[in-house]
Amino acid sequence: MLLLVFRTNVARPPSKWRLEKERKLSPLFVTRYYKLILSTSSASDPLVSHGRHFGRTIFALCNYPSLLTNGILRLEQIEDTPKKCISSYFSLTDVFVGERREHHVFEQLLESYPGLLDRLRDGSEEEILHVGELIGKGAAGARGDDTKTLKSAILDWITPIGEAINPPLHRNVKVNRGFNHELTGFLLCPVGLDWNNLETKEKLRSGELWVCGDQWPIFVYANYTYDPEDPWCGLLRSRLLVYAYKHVFTSPSSVEREPKATRSGNARLHGMTSVTIASIAYIATQVRFALSSSSVFSRTDTTTDSETFYHSLLDLLEDPEESKEIDELMIWWNRQIFPTASAAKRPISVNSALSKIRQRRLALKEISSPNVTPS
Repeated sequence: MLLLVFRTNVARPPSKWRLEKERKLSPLFVTRYYKLILSTSSASDPLVSHGRHFGRTIFALCNYPSLLTNGILRLEQIEDTPKKCISSYFSLTDVFVGERREHHVFEQLLESYPGLLDRLRDGSEEEILHVGELIGKGAAGARGDDTKTLKSAILDWITPIGEAINPPLHRNVKVNRGFNHELTGFLLCPVGLDWNNLETKEKLRSGELWVCGDQWPIFVYANYTYDPEDPWCGLLRSRLLVYAYKHVFTSPSSVEREPKATRSGNARLHGMTSVTIASIAYIATQVRFALSSSSVFSRTDTTTDSETFYHSLLDLLEDPEESKEIDELMIWWNRQIFPTASAAKRPISVNSALSKIRQRRLALKEISSPNVTPS
């Protein structure tokens, strides 16, 4: 029991009164005190900060205590599996697709936080759950912060130049968004459907036509234009996505100009110099929710179906069969968000002076190197 002594000039009350007062007030005070201490210590834990960045850039929608618990158990099973069987440990059937992704996320988490594996292996079950809760707290906190700020900012980005949104949309109230409004309805309309078709529009608004998460909205395409003959054309290259990405990762002030904020953006704070696949899916999910009429973000919300939407993008962006298009997409994104870093990685121009110097140096090395004949 926490005991506090207050020194004052007032005469001490009778002992019976004091004991009665302590009996009534102390439990409430102690409860609040310990809640304050626990919340303060958790917020300052490095795992919370790491969880914020990990959720945005590696995997957003996840139960982290379960991820860690299952990951440790899976590692133990893999260690007990003969080496020749490890490659076939995860079945190729659809049943285990989620398990393979979960373990890949688990491995990325271990790699991104040195010492975490030892801490999990040496810790008790309660310690593993606590670590997961800290990481989850960071991820959920970042998601909540982004949801809150994007709800207002997105109205500025979708407002037609030189015009006003009509009818107006409120920054803090979302009930009139989604298919209830002409502008947000158009942006959320799944590709392949015609928003200008009155019957389609009415069915979307009434809910008669339900939109699953894997039916991507038109706003994910550049210039809001979808080519059914080439569905990769312009995919995930819309101006709206770039604005939202800069808002979250570089700074709100960098959306339409060079960063002017005095505080470092989230990318710089975490040493991020390139765009990740999961971060694109995360931003697209946030933008989709910001345009919707739903007021509370939830993984299990069947109305917005955000989890299905997020996973469907990852399914495509992690598909090795689509590597050529994915590589081109990532190059494009890095030029939008990290132009300086991406410029350093570009190949040297063929006819440049630097190219000629490199060629000359290589030729001199070949001349000076003795010929090696095979034995």
